[in-house]
Amino acid sequence: MLAANETQPVNQQLTLESISEHVRAHIGEWLAEQSLASPPPVYEIELRERMIRLEEELKSQRELMKQGFGLMEKRLEVMGRESDRRFEAMDKRFEVMSKENNRRFDAIDKRFETMDRRFEAISAESNRRFEIMSAENNQRFEAMSQRFDALSVESNRRFEAMSVENNQRFDAMDKRFEILTKRIDRLVLWSFGITMGTGSLVVAALKVLL
Repeated sequence: MLAANETQPVNQQLTLESISEHVRAHIGEWLAEQSLASPPPVYEIELRERMIRLEEELKSQRELMKQGFGLMEKRLEVMGRESDRRFEAMDKRFEVMSKENNRRFDAIDKRFETMDRRFEAISAESNRRFEIMSAENNQRFEAMSQRFDALSVESNRRFEAMSVENNQRFDAMDKRFEILTKRIDRLVLWSFGITMGTGSLVVAALKVLL
């Protein structure tokens, strides 16, 4: 649009220049023709009228061109001011966006810093708890180890006492079995003697009776 508006007055100016050159080039022929066809007074009047009309037309064309250039300048000024206003608005908008982005990035950085501090605190608390749990577990394992050692010692003592007691009991049982064996041997001998005596008595009685 601007290019078309700028080229239009230039084309008009070129057209006026071509018209003036054409008039200058052919004015002699036209005057000669008019001088042959019309009387001199009429010709002078017509020539003056034509020149006046031509001057008025040129003046009107010049005024139109001035008005066109003035309108173009005003339009360009308005467009320049509008462009400046838009660029200023864009600059302000970019500044606002930049400030807003910076504010948001600062808030995000602060949130990340807060999260880092929280993770560090959680890590420290977890390490402290693990250390406490490890110490408690070590104490419990040591207590259990001591308890197992005590139980092992007590069990060994009890097994040794039971072994001694069982040995004593087995020794007493062996002695009892020896006494019983001796008694059984004596009983067997007595039974054998009684049997032999009874048998001899029976044999003697039979001999006497027979």
